[in-house]
Amino acid sequence: MTPETMIERPPLRIGEPAPRFSARSTQGPVDLAEFRGRWLMLFAHPADFTPVCTSEFVALAKAAPQFEALDCAMIGVSADSLYSHLAWIRMIRDMAGVEVSFPVVEDPTMEIARAYGMIGCSAQDAGAMRMTCFIDPEGVLQASTCYPASVGRSIPELLRVLQALQQTHAGDVLAPADWQPGEPLLQAPQETAAAALGGVAATDWFYTKAAS
Repeated sequence: MTPETMIERPPLRIGEPAPRFSARSTQGPVDLAEFRGRWLMLFAHPADFTPVCTSEFVALAKAAPQFEALDCAMIGVSADSLYSHLAWIRMIRDMAGVEVSFPVVEDPTMEIARAYGMIGCSAQDAGAMRMTCFIDPEGVLQASTCYPASVGRSIPELLRVLQALQQTHAGDVLAPADWQPGEPLLQAPQETAAAALGGVAATDWFYTKAAS
């Protein structure tokens, strides 16, 4: 992947294959291909040793068993060096008593960030890199969220989105507004005249709760 090809590449969109990368991390070399077959949450942060990012990593480290229970791997990434990452996770352990068990990847040239659309092609720094990408077991981007450097992510919302994606991945059910795990889902509508005209109520063909 060269800077020239990255500049020409359009922004990554939901439904497209996640760009493969290999890089150094706090857990050793990481290759995205190794995560095929399970869900993956790839999340970027603007910089190590910053207040909001530190609060996020403390919360993510505490929530790591919940993501693991959902068979979802986690990879953190920022433009900082591997040595900065190592010093930072040591500081987090000493400060908060939690261990960052997931790999944190270095991206000093910001190639990964540009490939995933976390920053613009002409960006000179990593200030906009608070983005989360959910990648399915087939290696396809299924959802992404982006926050400014000044606002931290909600870990419960990340877990909710992950479970909603997993529940709806087959395409036969949908997650309605404010859906929470354990609540009813909606049936995917049958897009035919027979379905629209055959229900008892006018809304039955497009708005029906799925059987639990």
